[in-house]
Amino acid sequence: MDAEHTQLLADLAQDYYLSKMAISDISKKYHLSRYLIMKYLDEALASGVVSINIHTNYDRNAKLEQALKQQFKVKNLFVIKDPNNPLDRDEIIATFAANQVQSLISNCQVVGLTWGETIYAMLDHFNKQTASNLTFTQFMGENMKYHSSAASMRMVQKAAARYDVPYRTIPGPLYVLNDQARHALYQEPAFTAAFSAAQQMDLIVCGLGTLQSINSIPAWHDHLQEIFPDVDLRQIAGMAFGRPFDINGHFLVTPANDKTLSIPLTQIEQVPRRVAIVQRKSKFQAAIGALEGKLFTDMIMTESVALRITEAFGI
Repeated sequence: MDAEHTQLLADLAQDYYLSKMAISDISKKYHLSRYLIMKYLDEALASGVVSINIHTNYDRNAKLEQALKQQFKVKNLFVIKDPNNPLDRDEIIATFAANQVQSLISNCQVVGLTWGETIYAMLDHFNKQTASNLTFTQFMGENMKYHSSAASMRMVQKAAARYDVPYRTIPGPLYVLNDQARHALYQEPAFTAAFSAAQQMDLIVCGLGTLQSINSIPAWHDHLQEIFPDVDLRQIAGMAFGRPFDINGHFLVTPANDKTLSIPLTQIEQVPRRVAIVQRKSKFQAAIGALEGKLFTDMIMTESVALRITEAFGI
């Protein structure tokens, strides 16, 4: 390339990448067609006039990802390498999860969120964006941690603030034992907007729970057998969408004995993208059950969780 052409490539690249000029404005400035501008921008990258460096604080373990994808026949599975400093782990997976989830949200209209420190940390790493037709919603009741920043009502508020869009909440408990009372709540004006939005969800983002996470809440701990009637608690490998499931990914509640204030499991399972984020290696059995049962379309996990799973299967 001659010096004049090289300078043109550099000028176009500076206007496009650094000055954020629209292609239409660049076209007027240089009297070039849109086709030529894009062609020259590609040439600037290929020739080295422009180089793009992507800096991240996370790295993925491709070998573990491939092993788990083959074992569980899952497509969208991400294993984030554990950092040298364990204190950085939560920050790293939250950053990756935020980037991954926001890329999915860009094509969504209704996004459902649950609760937990993992989801809260992810939302902390959301970039401020704009959206014209987007709503965040709860799709099941509160976990009763009202004094926690990680309560589900705060999740949808926090997410909606990042996009400056509406949100819908369900101001009721996760479990309602009285069947008549629970069915009546679905008709209450304070609940109908959220349940209506939840039926339109095209993305769900949540963490994985365990029986211990239920036991940690006094109201649930004292009434486990009533919350999960006819369920052998010893079979519970994990919790998803407020319901217990076994190591094979089978939910242990039926529509007849489900005490969850939520849209039905059958509707949740029809949501096109369902993302789970798993940080703690203590949840590896929950992750196995979720993978076996295809409860999620996407799963993001730490390397320590993935290693425990591969050890369990002798991979």
